[in-house]
Amino acid sequence: MAEQKRDYYEVLGVEKSADDAAIKKAYRVLAKKYHPDMNPGDAEAEKKFKEASEAYAVLSDPEKRRQYDQYGHAAFDGAGGAGGFGGFDFNGADFGDIFGDIFGDLFGGSRRGGGRGNGPMKGANIRTSVRITFEEAVFGVEREIELTLKDECTSCHGTGAKPGTSPETCGKCGGKGQVVFTSQSFFGTVRNVQTCPDCHGTGKVIKDKCPDCRGTGYIANKKKIQVSIPAGIDNGQCVRIRDKGEPGSNGGPRGDLLVEVVVGRHPIFQRQDENIYSTVPMSFAVAALGGDIVIDTVDGRVIYEVKAGTQTDTKVRLKGKGVPSLRNKDVRGDHYVTLVVQVPDKLSHEAKDLLKQFDECTGDSLNAAKNITSDASEEPTGGGGKKKKKFKF
Repeated sequence: MAEQKRDYYEVLGVEKSADDAAIKKAYRVLAKKYHPDMNPGDAEAEKKFKEASEAYAVLSDPEKRRQYDQYGHAAFDGAGGAGGFGGFDFNGADFGDIFGDIFGDLFGGSRRGGGRGNGPMKGANIRTSVRITFEEAVFGVEREIELTLKDECTSCHGTGAKPGTSPETCGKCGGKGQVVFTSQSFFGTVRNVQTCPDCHGTGKVIKDKCPDCRGTGYIANKKKIQVSIPAGIDNGQCVRIRDKGEPGSNGGPRGDLLVEVVVGRHPIFQRQDENIYSTVPMSFAVAALGGDIVIDTVDGRVIYEVKAGTQTDTKVRLKGKGVPSLRNKDVRGDHYVTLVVQVPDKLSHEAKDLLKQFDECTGDSLNAAKNITSDASEEPTGGGGKKKKKFKF
């Protein structure tokens, strides 16, 4: 008894309302998973691959899909011979059109370039980098960089041929810039379209090369380029300069120049998005009594009034003293400052005496330990008395 076929939509894992793109995407996943080249010697994988391919061959064809939706598998019963998948005749199908683009994408070929031929193509982009300071990133800066760029050869005017000669039509591709390779698969002949290896897609070959550019059509020249780095740019971001990249081919436009910005570290400031952060010390007297302190910002020094009783690690916000937004130059972030009470590590005898007097006036917290007596903090002495136990940290 012949094995009953599964529903084609079920095989591909799509709904009956799925469009062509969804069907193609589903088959692409299954083809890559179960292709015999990916699973050598695996009979079960080969079976699933054939099943998925049969489903795709039907559902990707509008007329066959209409018949299948109306009659199911019965629409193709008896139509095929031994060469078909369970009755469906695959021998008459154009598998290059059905499967060629998919397998070209999966296994190295490509049909997507089929319409491009030797048409104009944009040149490749060039990447370089430039170092700037923290402040330059905040406010923007103009920089001049020197690069070696290709220009059209003045002798051959970009043809690459020796003056007085011209490029000839490529004999391998007939001037199309592409060649077709065919291979046999389970379902017939698959065609893959690839760039011609002789003319590299130009459709032309050069017999006598220009002595100045050696057949490339371009001469390398050093150039100085002005780069406008906008205010607010961050480390790792790029500035794009149009038409300063590699030359295009077949009359195509030049690529772009991408300048990556490397921002140097600042000894005081740290940045997060459009906000700036820093830490500012203040004396104990200013923290306790209040007073003015000086805070460094990217706009210069500002005077900030500290309130009496300010504790260490208090954070204050300087509105609009941050980094300008790249999207809106009129908008700036803020500057957040952490105030830290600075404790002196060296005191004169006079300063120490005054500090002790201050502590006594505010509750004698320095000598609070001498007023604490408990059994837990004392230990017996040799004479039967007790002495205070001290701990060092």
